Amino acid sequence: MLPRWLLLLVGAAAATIAIAGVREIAWLIAPVMLALVVVVALMPVQRWLLRHHVPRWAAATVLLVLVWSVLLGFGSLLIVAIAQFAALLPTYAPQFAVLLDDTVRRLDEAGWSSTQIQELVDRFDYGQLVGVATGLLARITDTATTLVLLLSAMVFLAIESGGFGRRLALVAEERPHLPIALGLFARGTRSYLLVSTVFGGIVAVGDTIALAFLDVPLPVLWGLLSFITNYVPNIGFVLGVIPPALLGLLDGGWTEFWVVLGVYALLNFVVQTLIQPRFVGDSVGLSMTVTFLALLFWGWVLGALGALLAIPLTLLVKALLVDVDPRGHWLDALLREEPRPPRTSRARKRAHDRRAALASVRSLHPHWPSRRQHPD
Repeated sequence: MLPRWLLLLVGAAAATIAIAGVREIAWLIAPVMLALVVVVALMPVQRWLLRHHVPRWAAATVLLVLVWSVLLGFGSLLIVAIAQFAALLPTYAPQFAVLLDDTVRRLDEAGWSSTQIQELVDRFDYGQLVGVATGLLARITDTATTLVLLLSAMVFLAIESGGFGRRLALVAEERPHLPIALGLFARGTRSYLLVSTVFGGIVAVGDTIALAFLDVPLPVLWGLLSFITNYVPNIGFVLGVIPPALLGLLDGGWTEFWVVLGVYALLNFVVQTLIQPRFVGDSVGLSMTVTFLALLFWGWVLGALGALLAIPLTLLVKALLVDVDPRGHWLDALLREEPRPPRTSRARKRAHDRRAALASVRSLHPHWPSRRQHPD
């Protein structure tokens, strides 16, 4: 038997090679995983249709139309937001010049060297900011290949999704613990997306009302953008506040800039920091620290789509490496937030289902000692 240190070393080397391989084909894995997550989220609609004796081809078609509508709607909204932002920035060039002159004057009054200030001003070009927004738009609109790949993957997934149940039943004959773990992944993903959608809608409405009251251009568009960025854990607020805050600065000066930041920070602190993480913890069973590290890791491995899918991807890896084997269930206590009683009846039901699923996995390995139950 190999020493434990050697097993850890070999495992770390294998994981490093696997991660490097995933990064090399991120252009393929990221859109396929996005298609899988969206299909998993909307699959209950197909199951409901099948239970009501709708033909399988019709149920698959409805699922495909729903998935395409969601993704194309979100993608179109993101493109429109960036395009509008890039189109608005050139019109504020005079305001930017005035703002820059005022800033230089204030810094000069504060005792900064005029030479240093002028060097900083010379290094910054407003056209560069416009170019960044335009370049970002070009990068998004040039992803036609990824979009075609994504839509193609969704076609095949939607067509074959009706037979997932029978496939898992066949898998259960040889690996009875695997369907249980995948079920935990599917339920956790749907719960996470549901919670993010509800609270994202609340934040979007609040942001839209505040921006309209402050007379920031295109408040509805920026509210919808904050709704989309809410799906990015932890840093979604920062991504969503950049365009309206910058427009507020150019349109109304530093006062409006700080007001926009304050309103966004207040709404997002109350909803996304104090309230939403509690429900997310009940839904997916991951601590805030784990979700933040997952965001950094998957964003590094798969790029922007990795950041968007950080929680579902973490749940999938957890299902395949932790939930599937009773020897790894001790890791669950480290990945989850502090054990406490569930807050709602829905959370209690999810906790009960999860305990039952993990107990089923342990029962399939009677030679492994069962661990003491902890509250979820």
